[in-house]
Amino acid sequence: MKYKAIIFDLDGVICHTDYYHYLAWKELADKMGIYFDEEINNRLRGVSRMESFEIILERYQGEALSHEDKVKYTEEKNEIYKKLLYKMTPDDVSSDVVETLHALRNLGLKLAIGSSSRNTKLILKQIGLENFFDAISDGNNITKSKPDPEVFLKAAEYLGMSPEHCLVIEDAVSGVEAALSGNMDCAGIGDAAKSSRITYQLSKFSDLMNFIQ
Repeated sequence: MKYKAIIFDLDGVICHTDYYHYLAWKELADKMGIYFDEEINNRLRGVSRMESFEIILERYQGEALSHEDKVKYTEEKNEIYKKLLYKMTPDDVSSDVVETLHALRNLGLKLAIGSSSRNTKLILKQIGLENFFDAISDGNNITKSKPDPEVFLKAAEYLGMSPEHCLVIEDAVSGVEAALSGNMDCAGIGDAAKSSRITYQLSKFSDLMNFIQ
């Protein structure tokens, strides 16, 4: 096989938490008197929490916020979001994803998560995949968010794999850029499938099996 490991983004690939992010940011934005809708929310995909807040603040018209103020607000958003995440269950993972993950495991491939989210382990626990992956690289162990390749390079490092032996699965264009910058091939699903730079296009998760072997 060409690849020895697969690194998955979490949100939008393994499961979908976009709506929970939207509800949490919406609650905070409403409190601050900032206009926020789903179109703006789409700009936050694959972006770190603080960078997401900066995008939301583009429409902010109040008094200037200090860095400490921004940290406080982003932490407040995260607490709202975490409470919503406890509503997640294994039913939030499609049978297509579950069956394909097990098929990839049976091929002897190493599997990892590469996500900018700091709530990765909580989400995996809620959806019943807490102990499934060989490595987890997330927002808690990186200093640079996508499109910087750090999160994927650390995932490869944790797996003991060189980047050229890893395939990244992404749904965001920033994630595609991160994978390619890290010298990894990238299969795109969702919005990322429209990128002209991806190595493979996935219309559904199980399409992975068409070219992985």
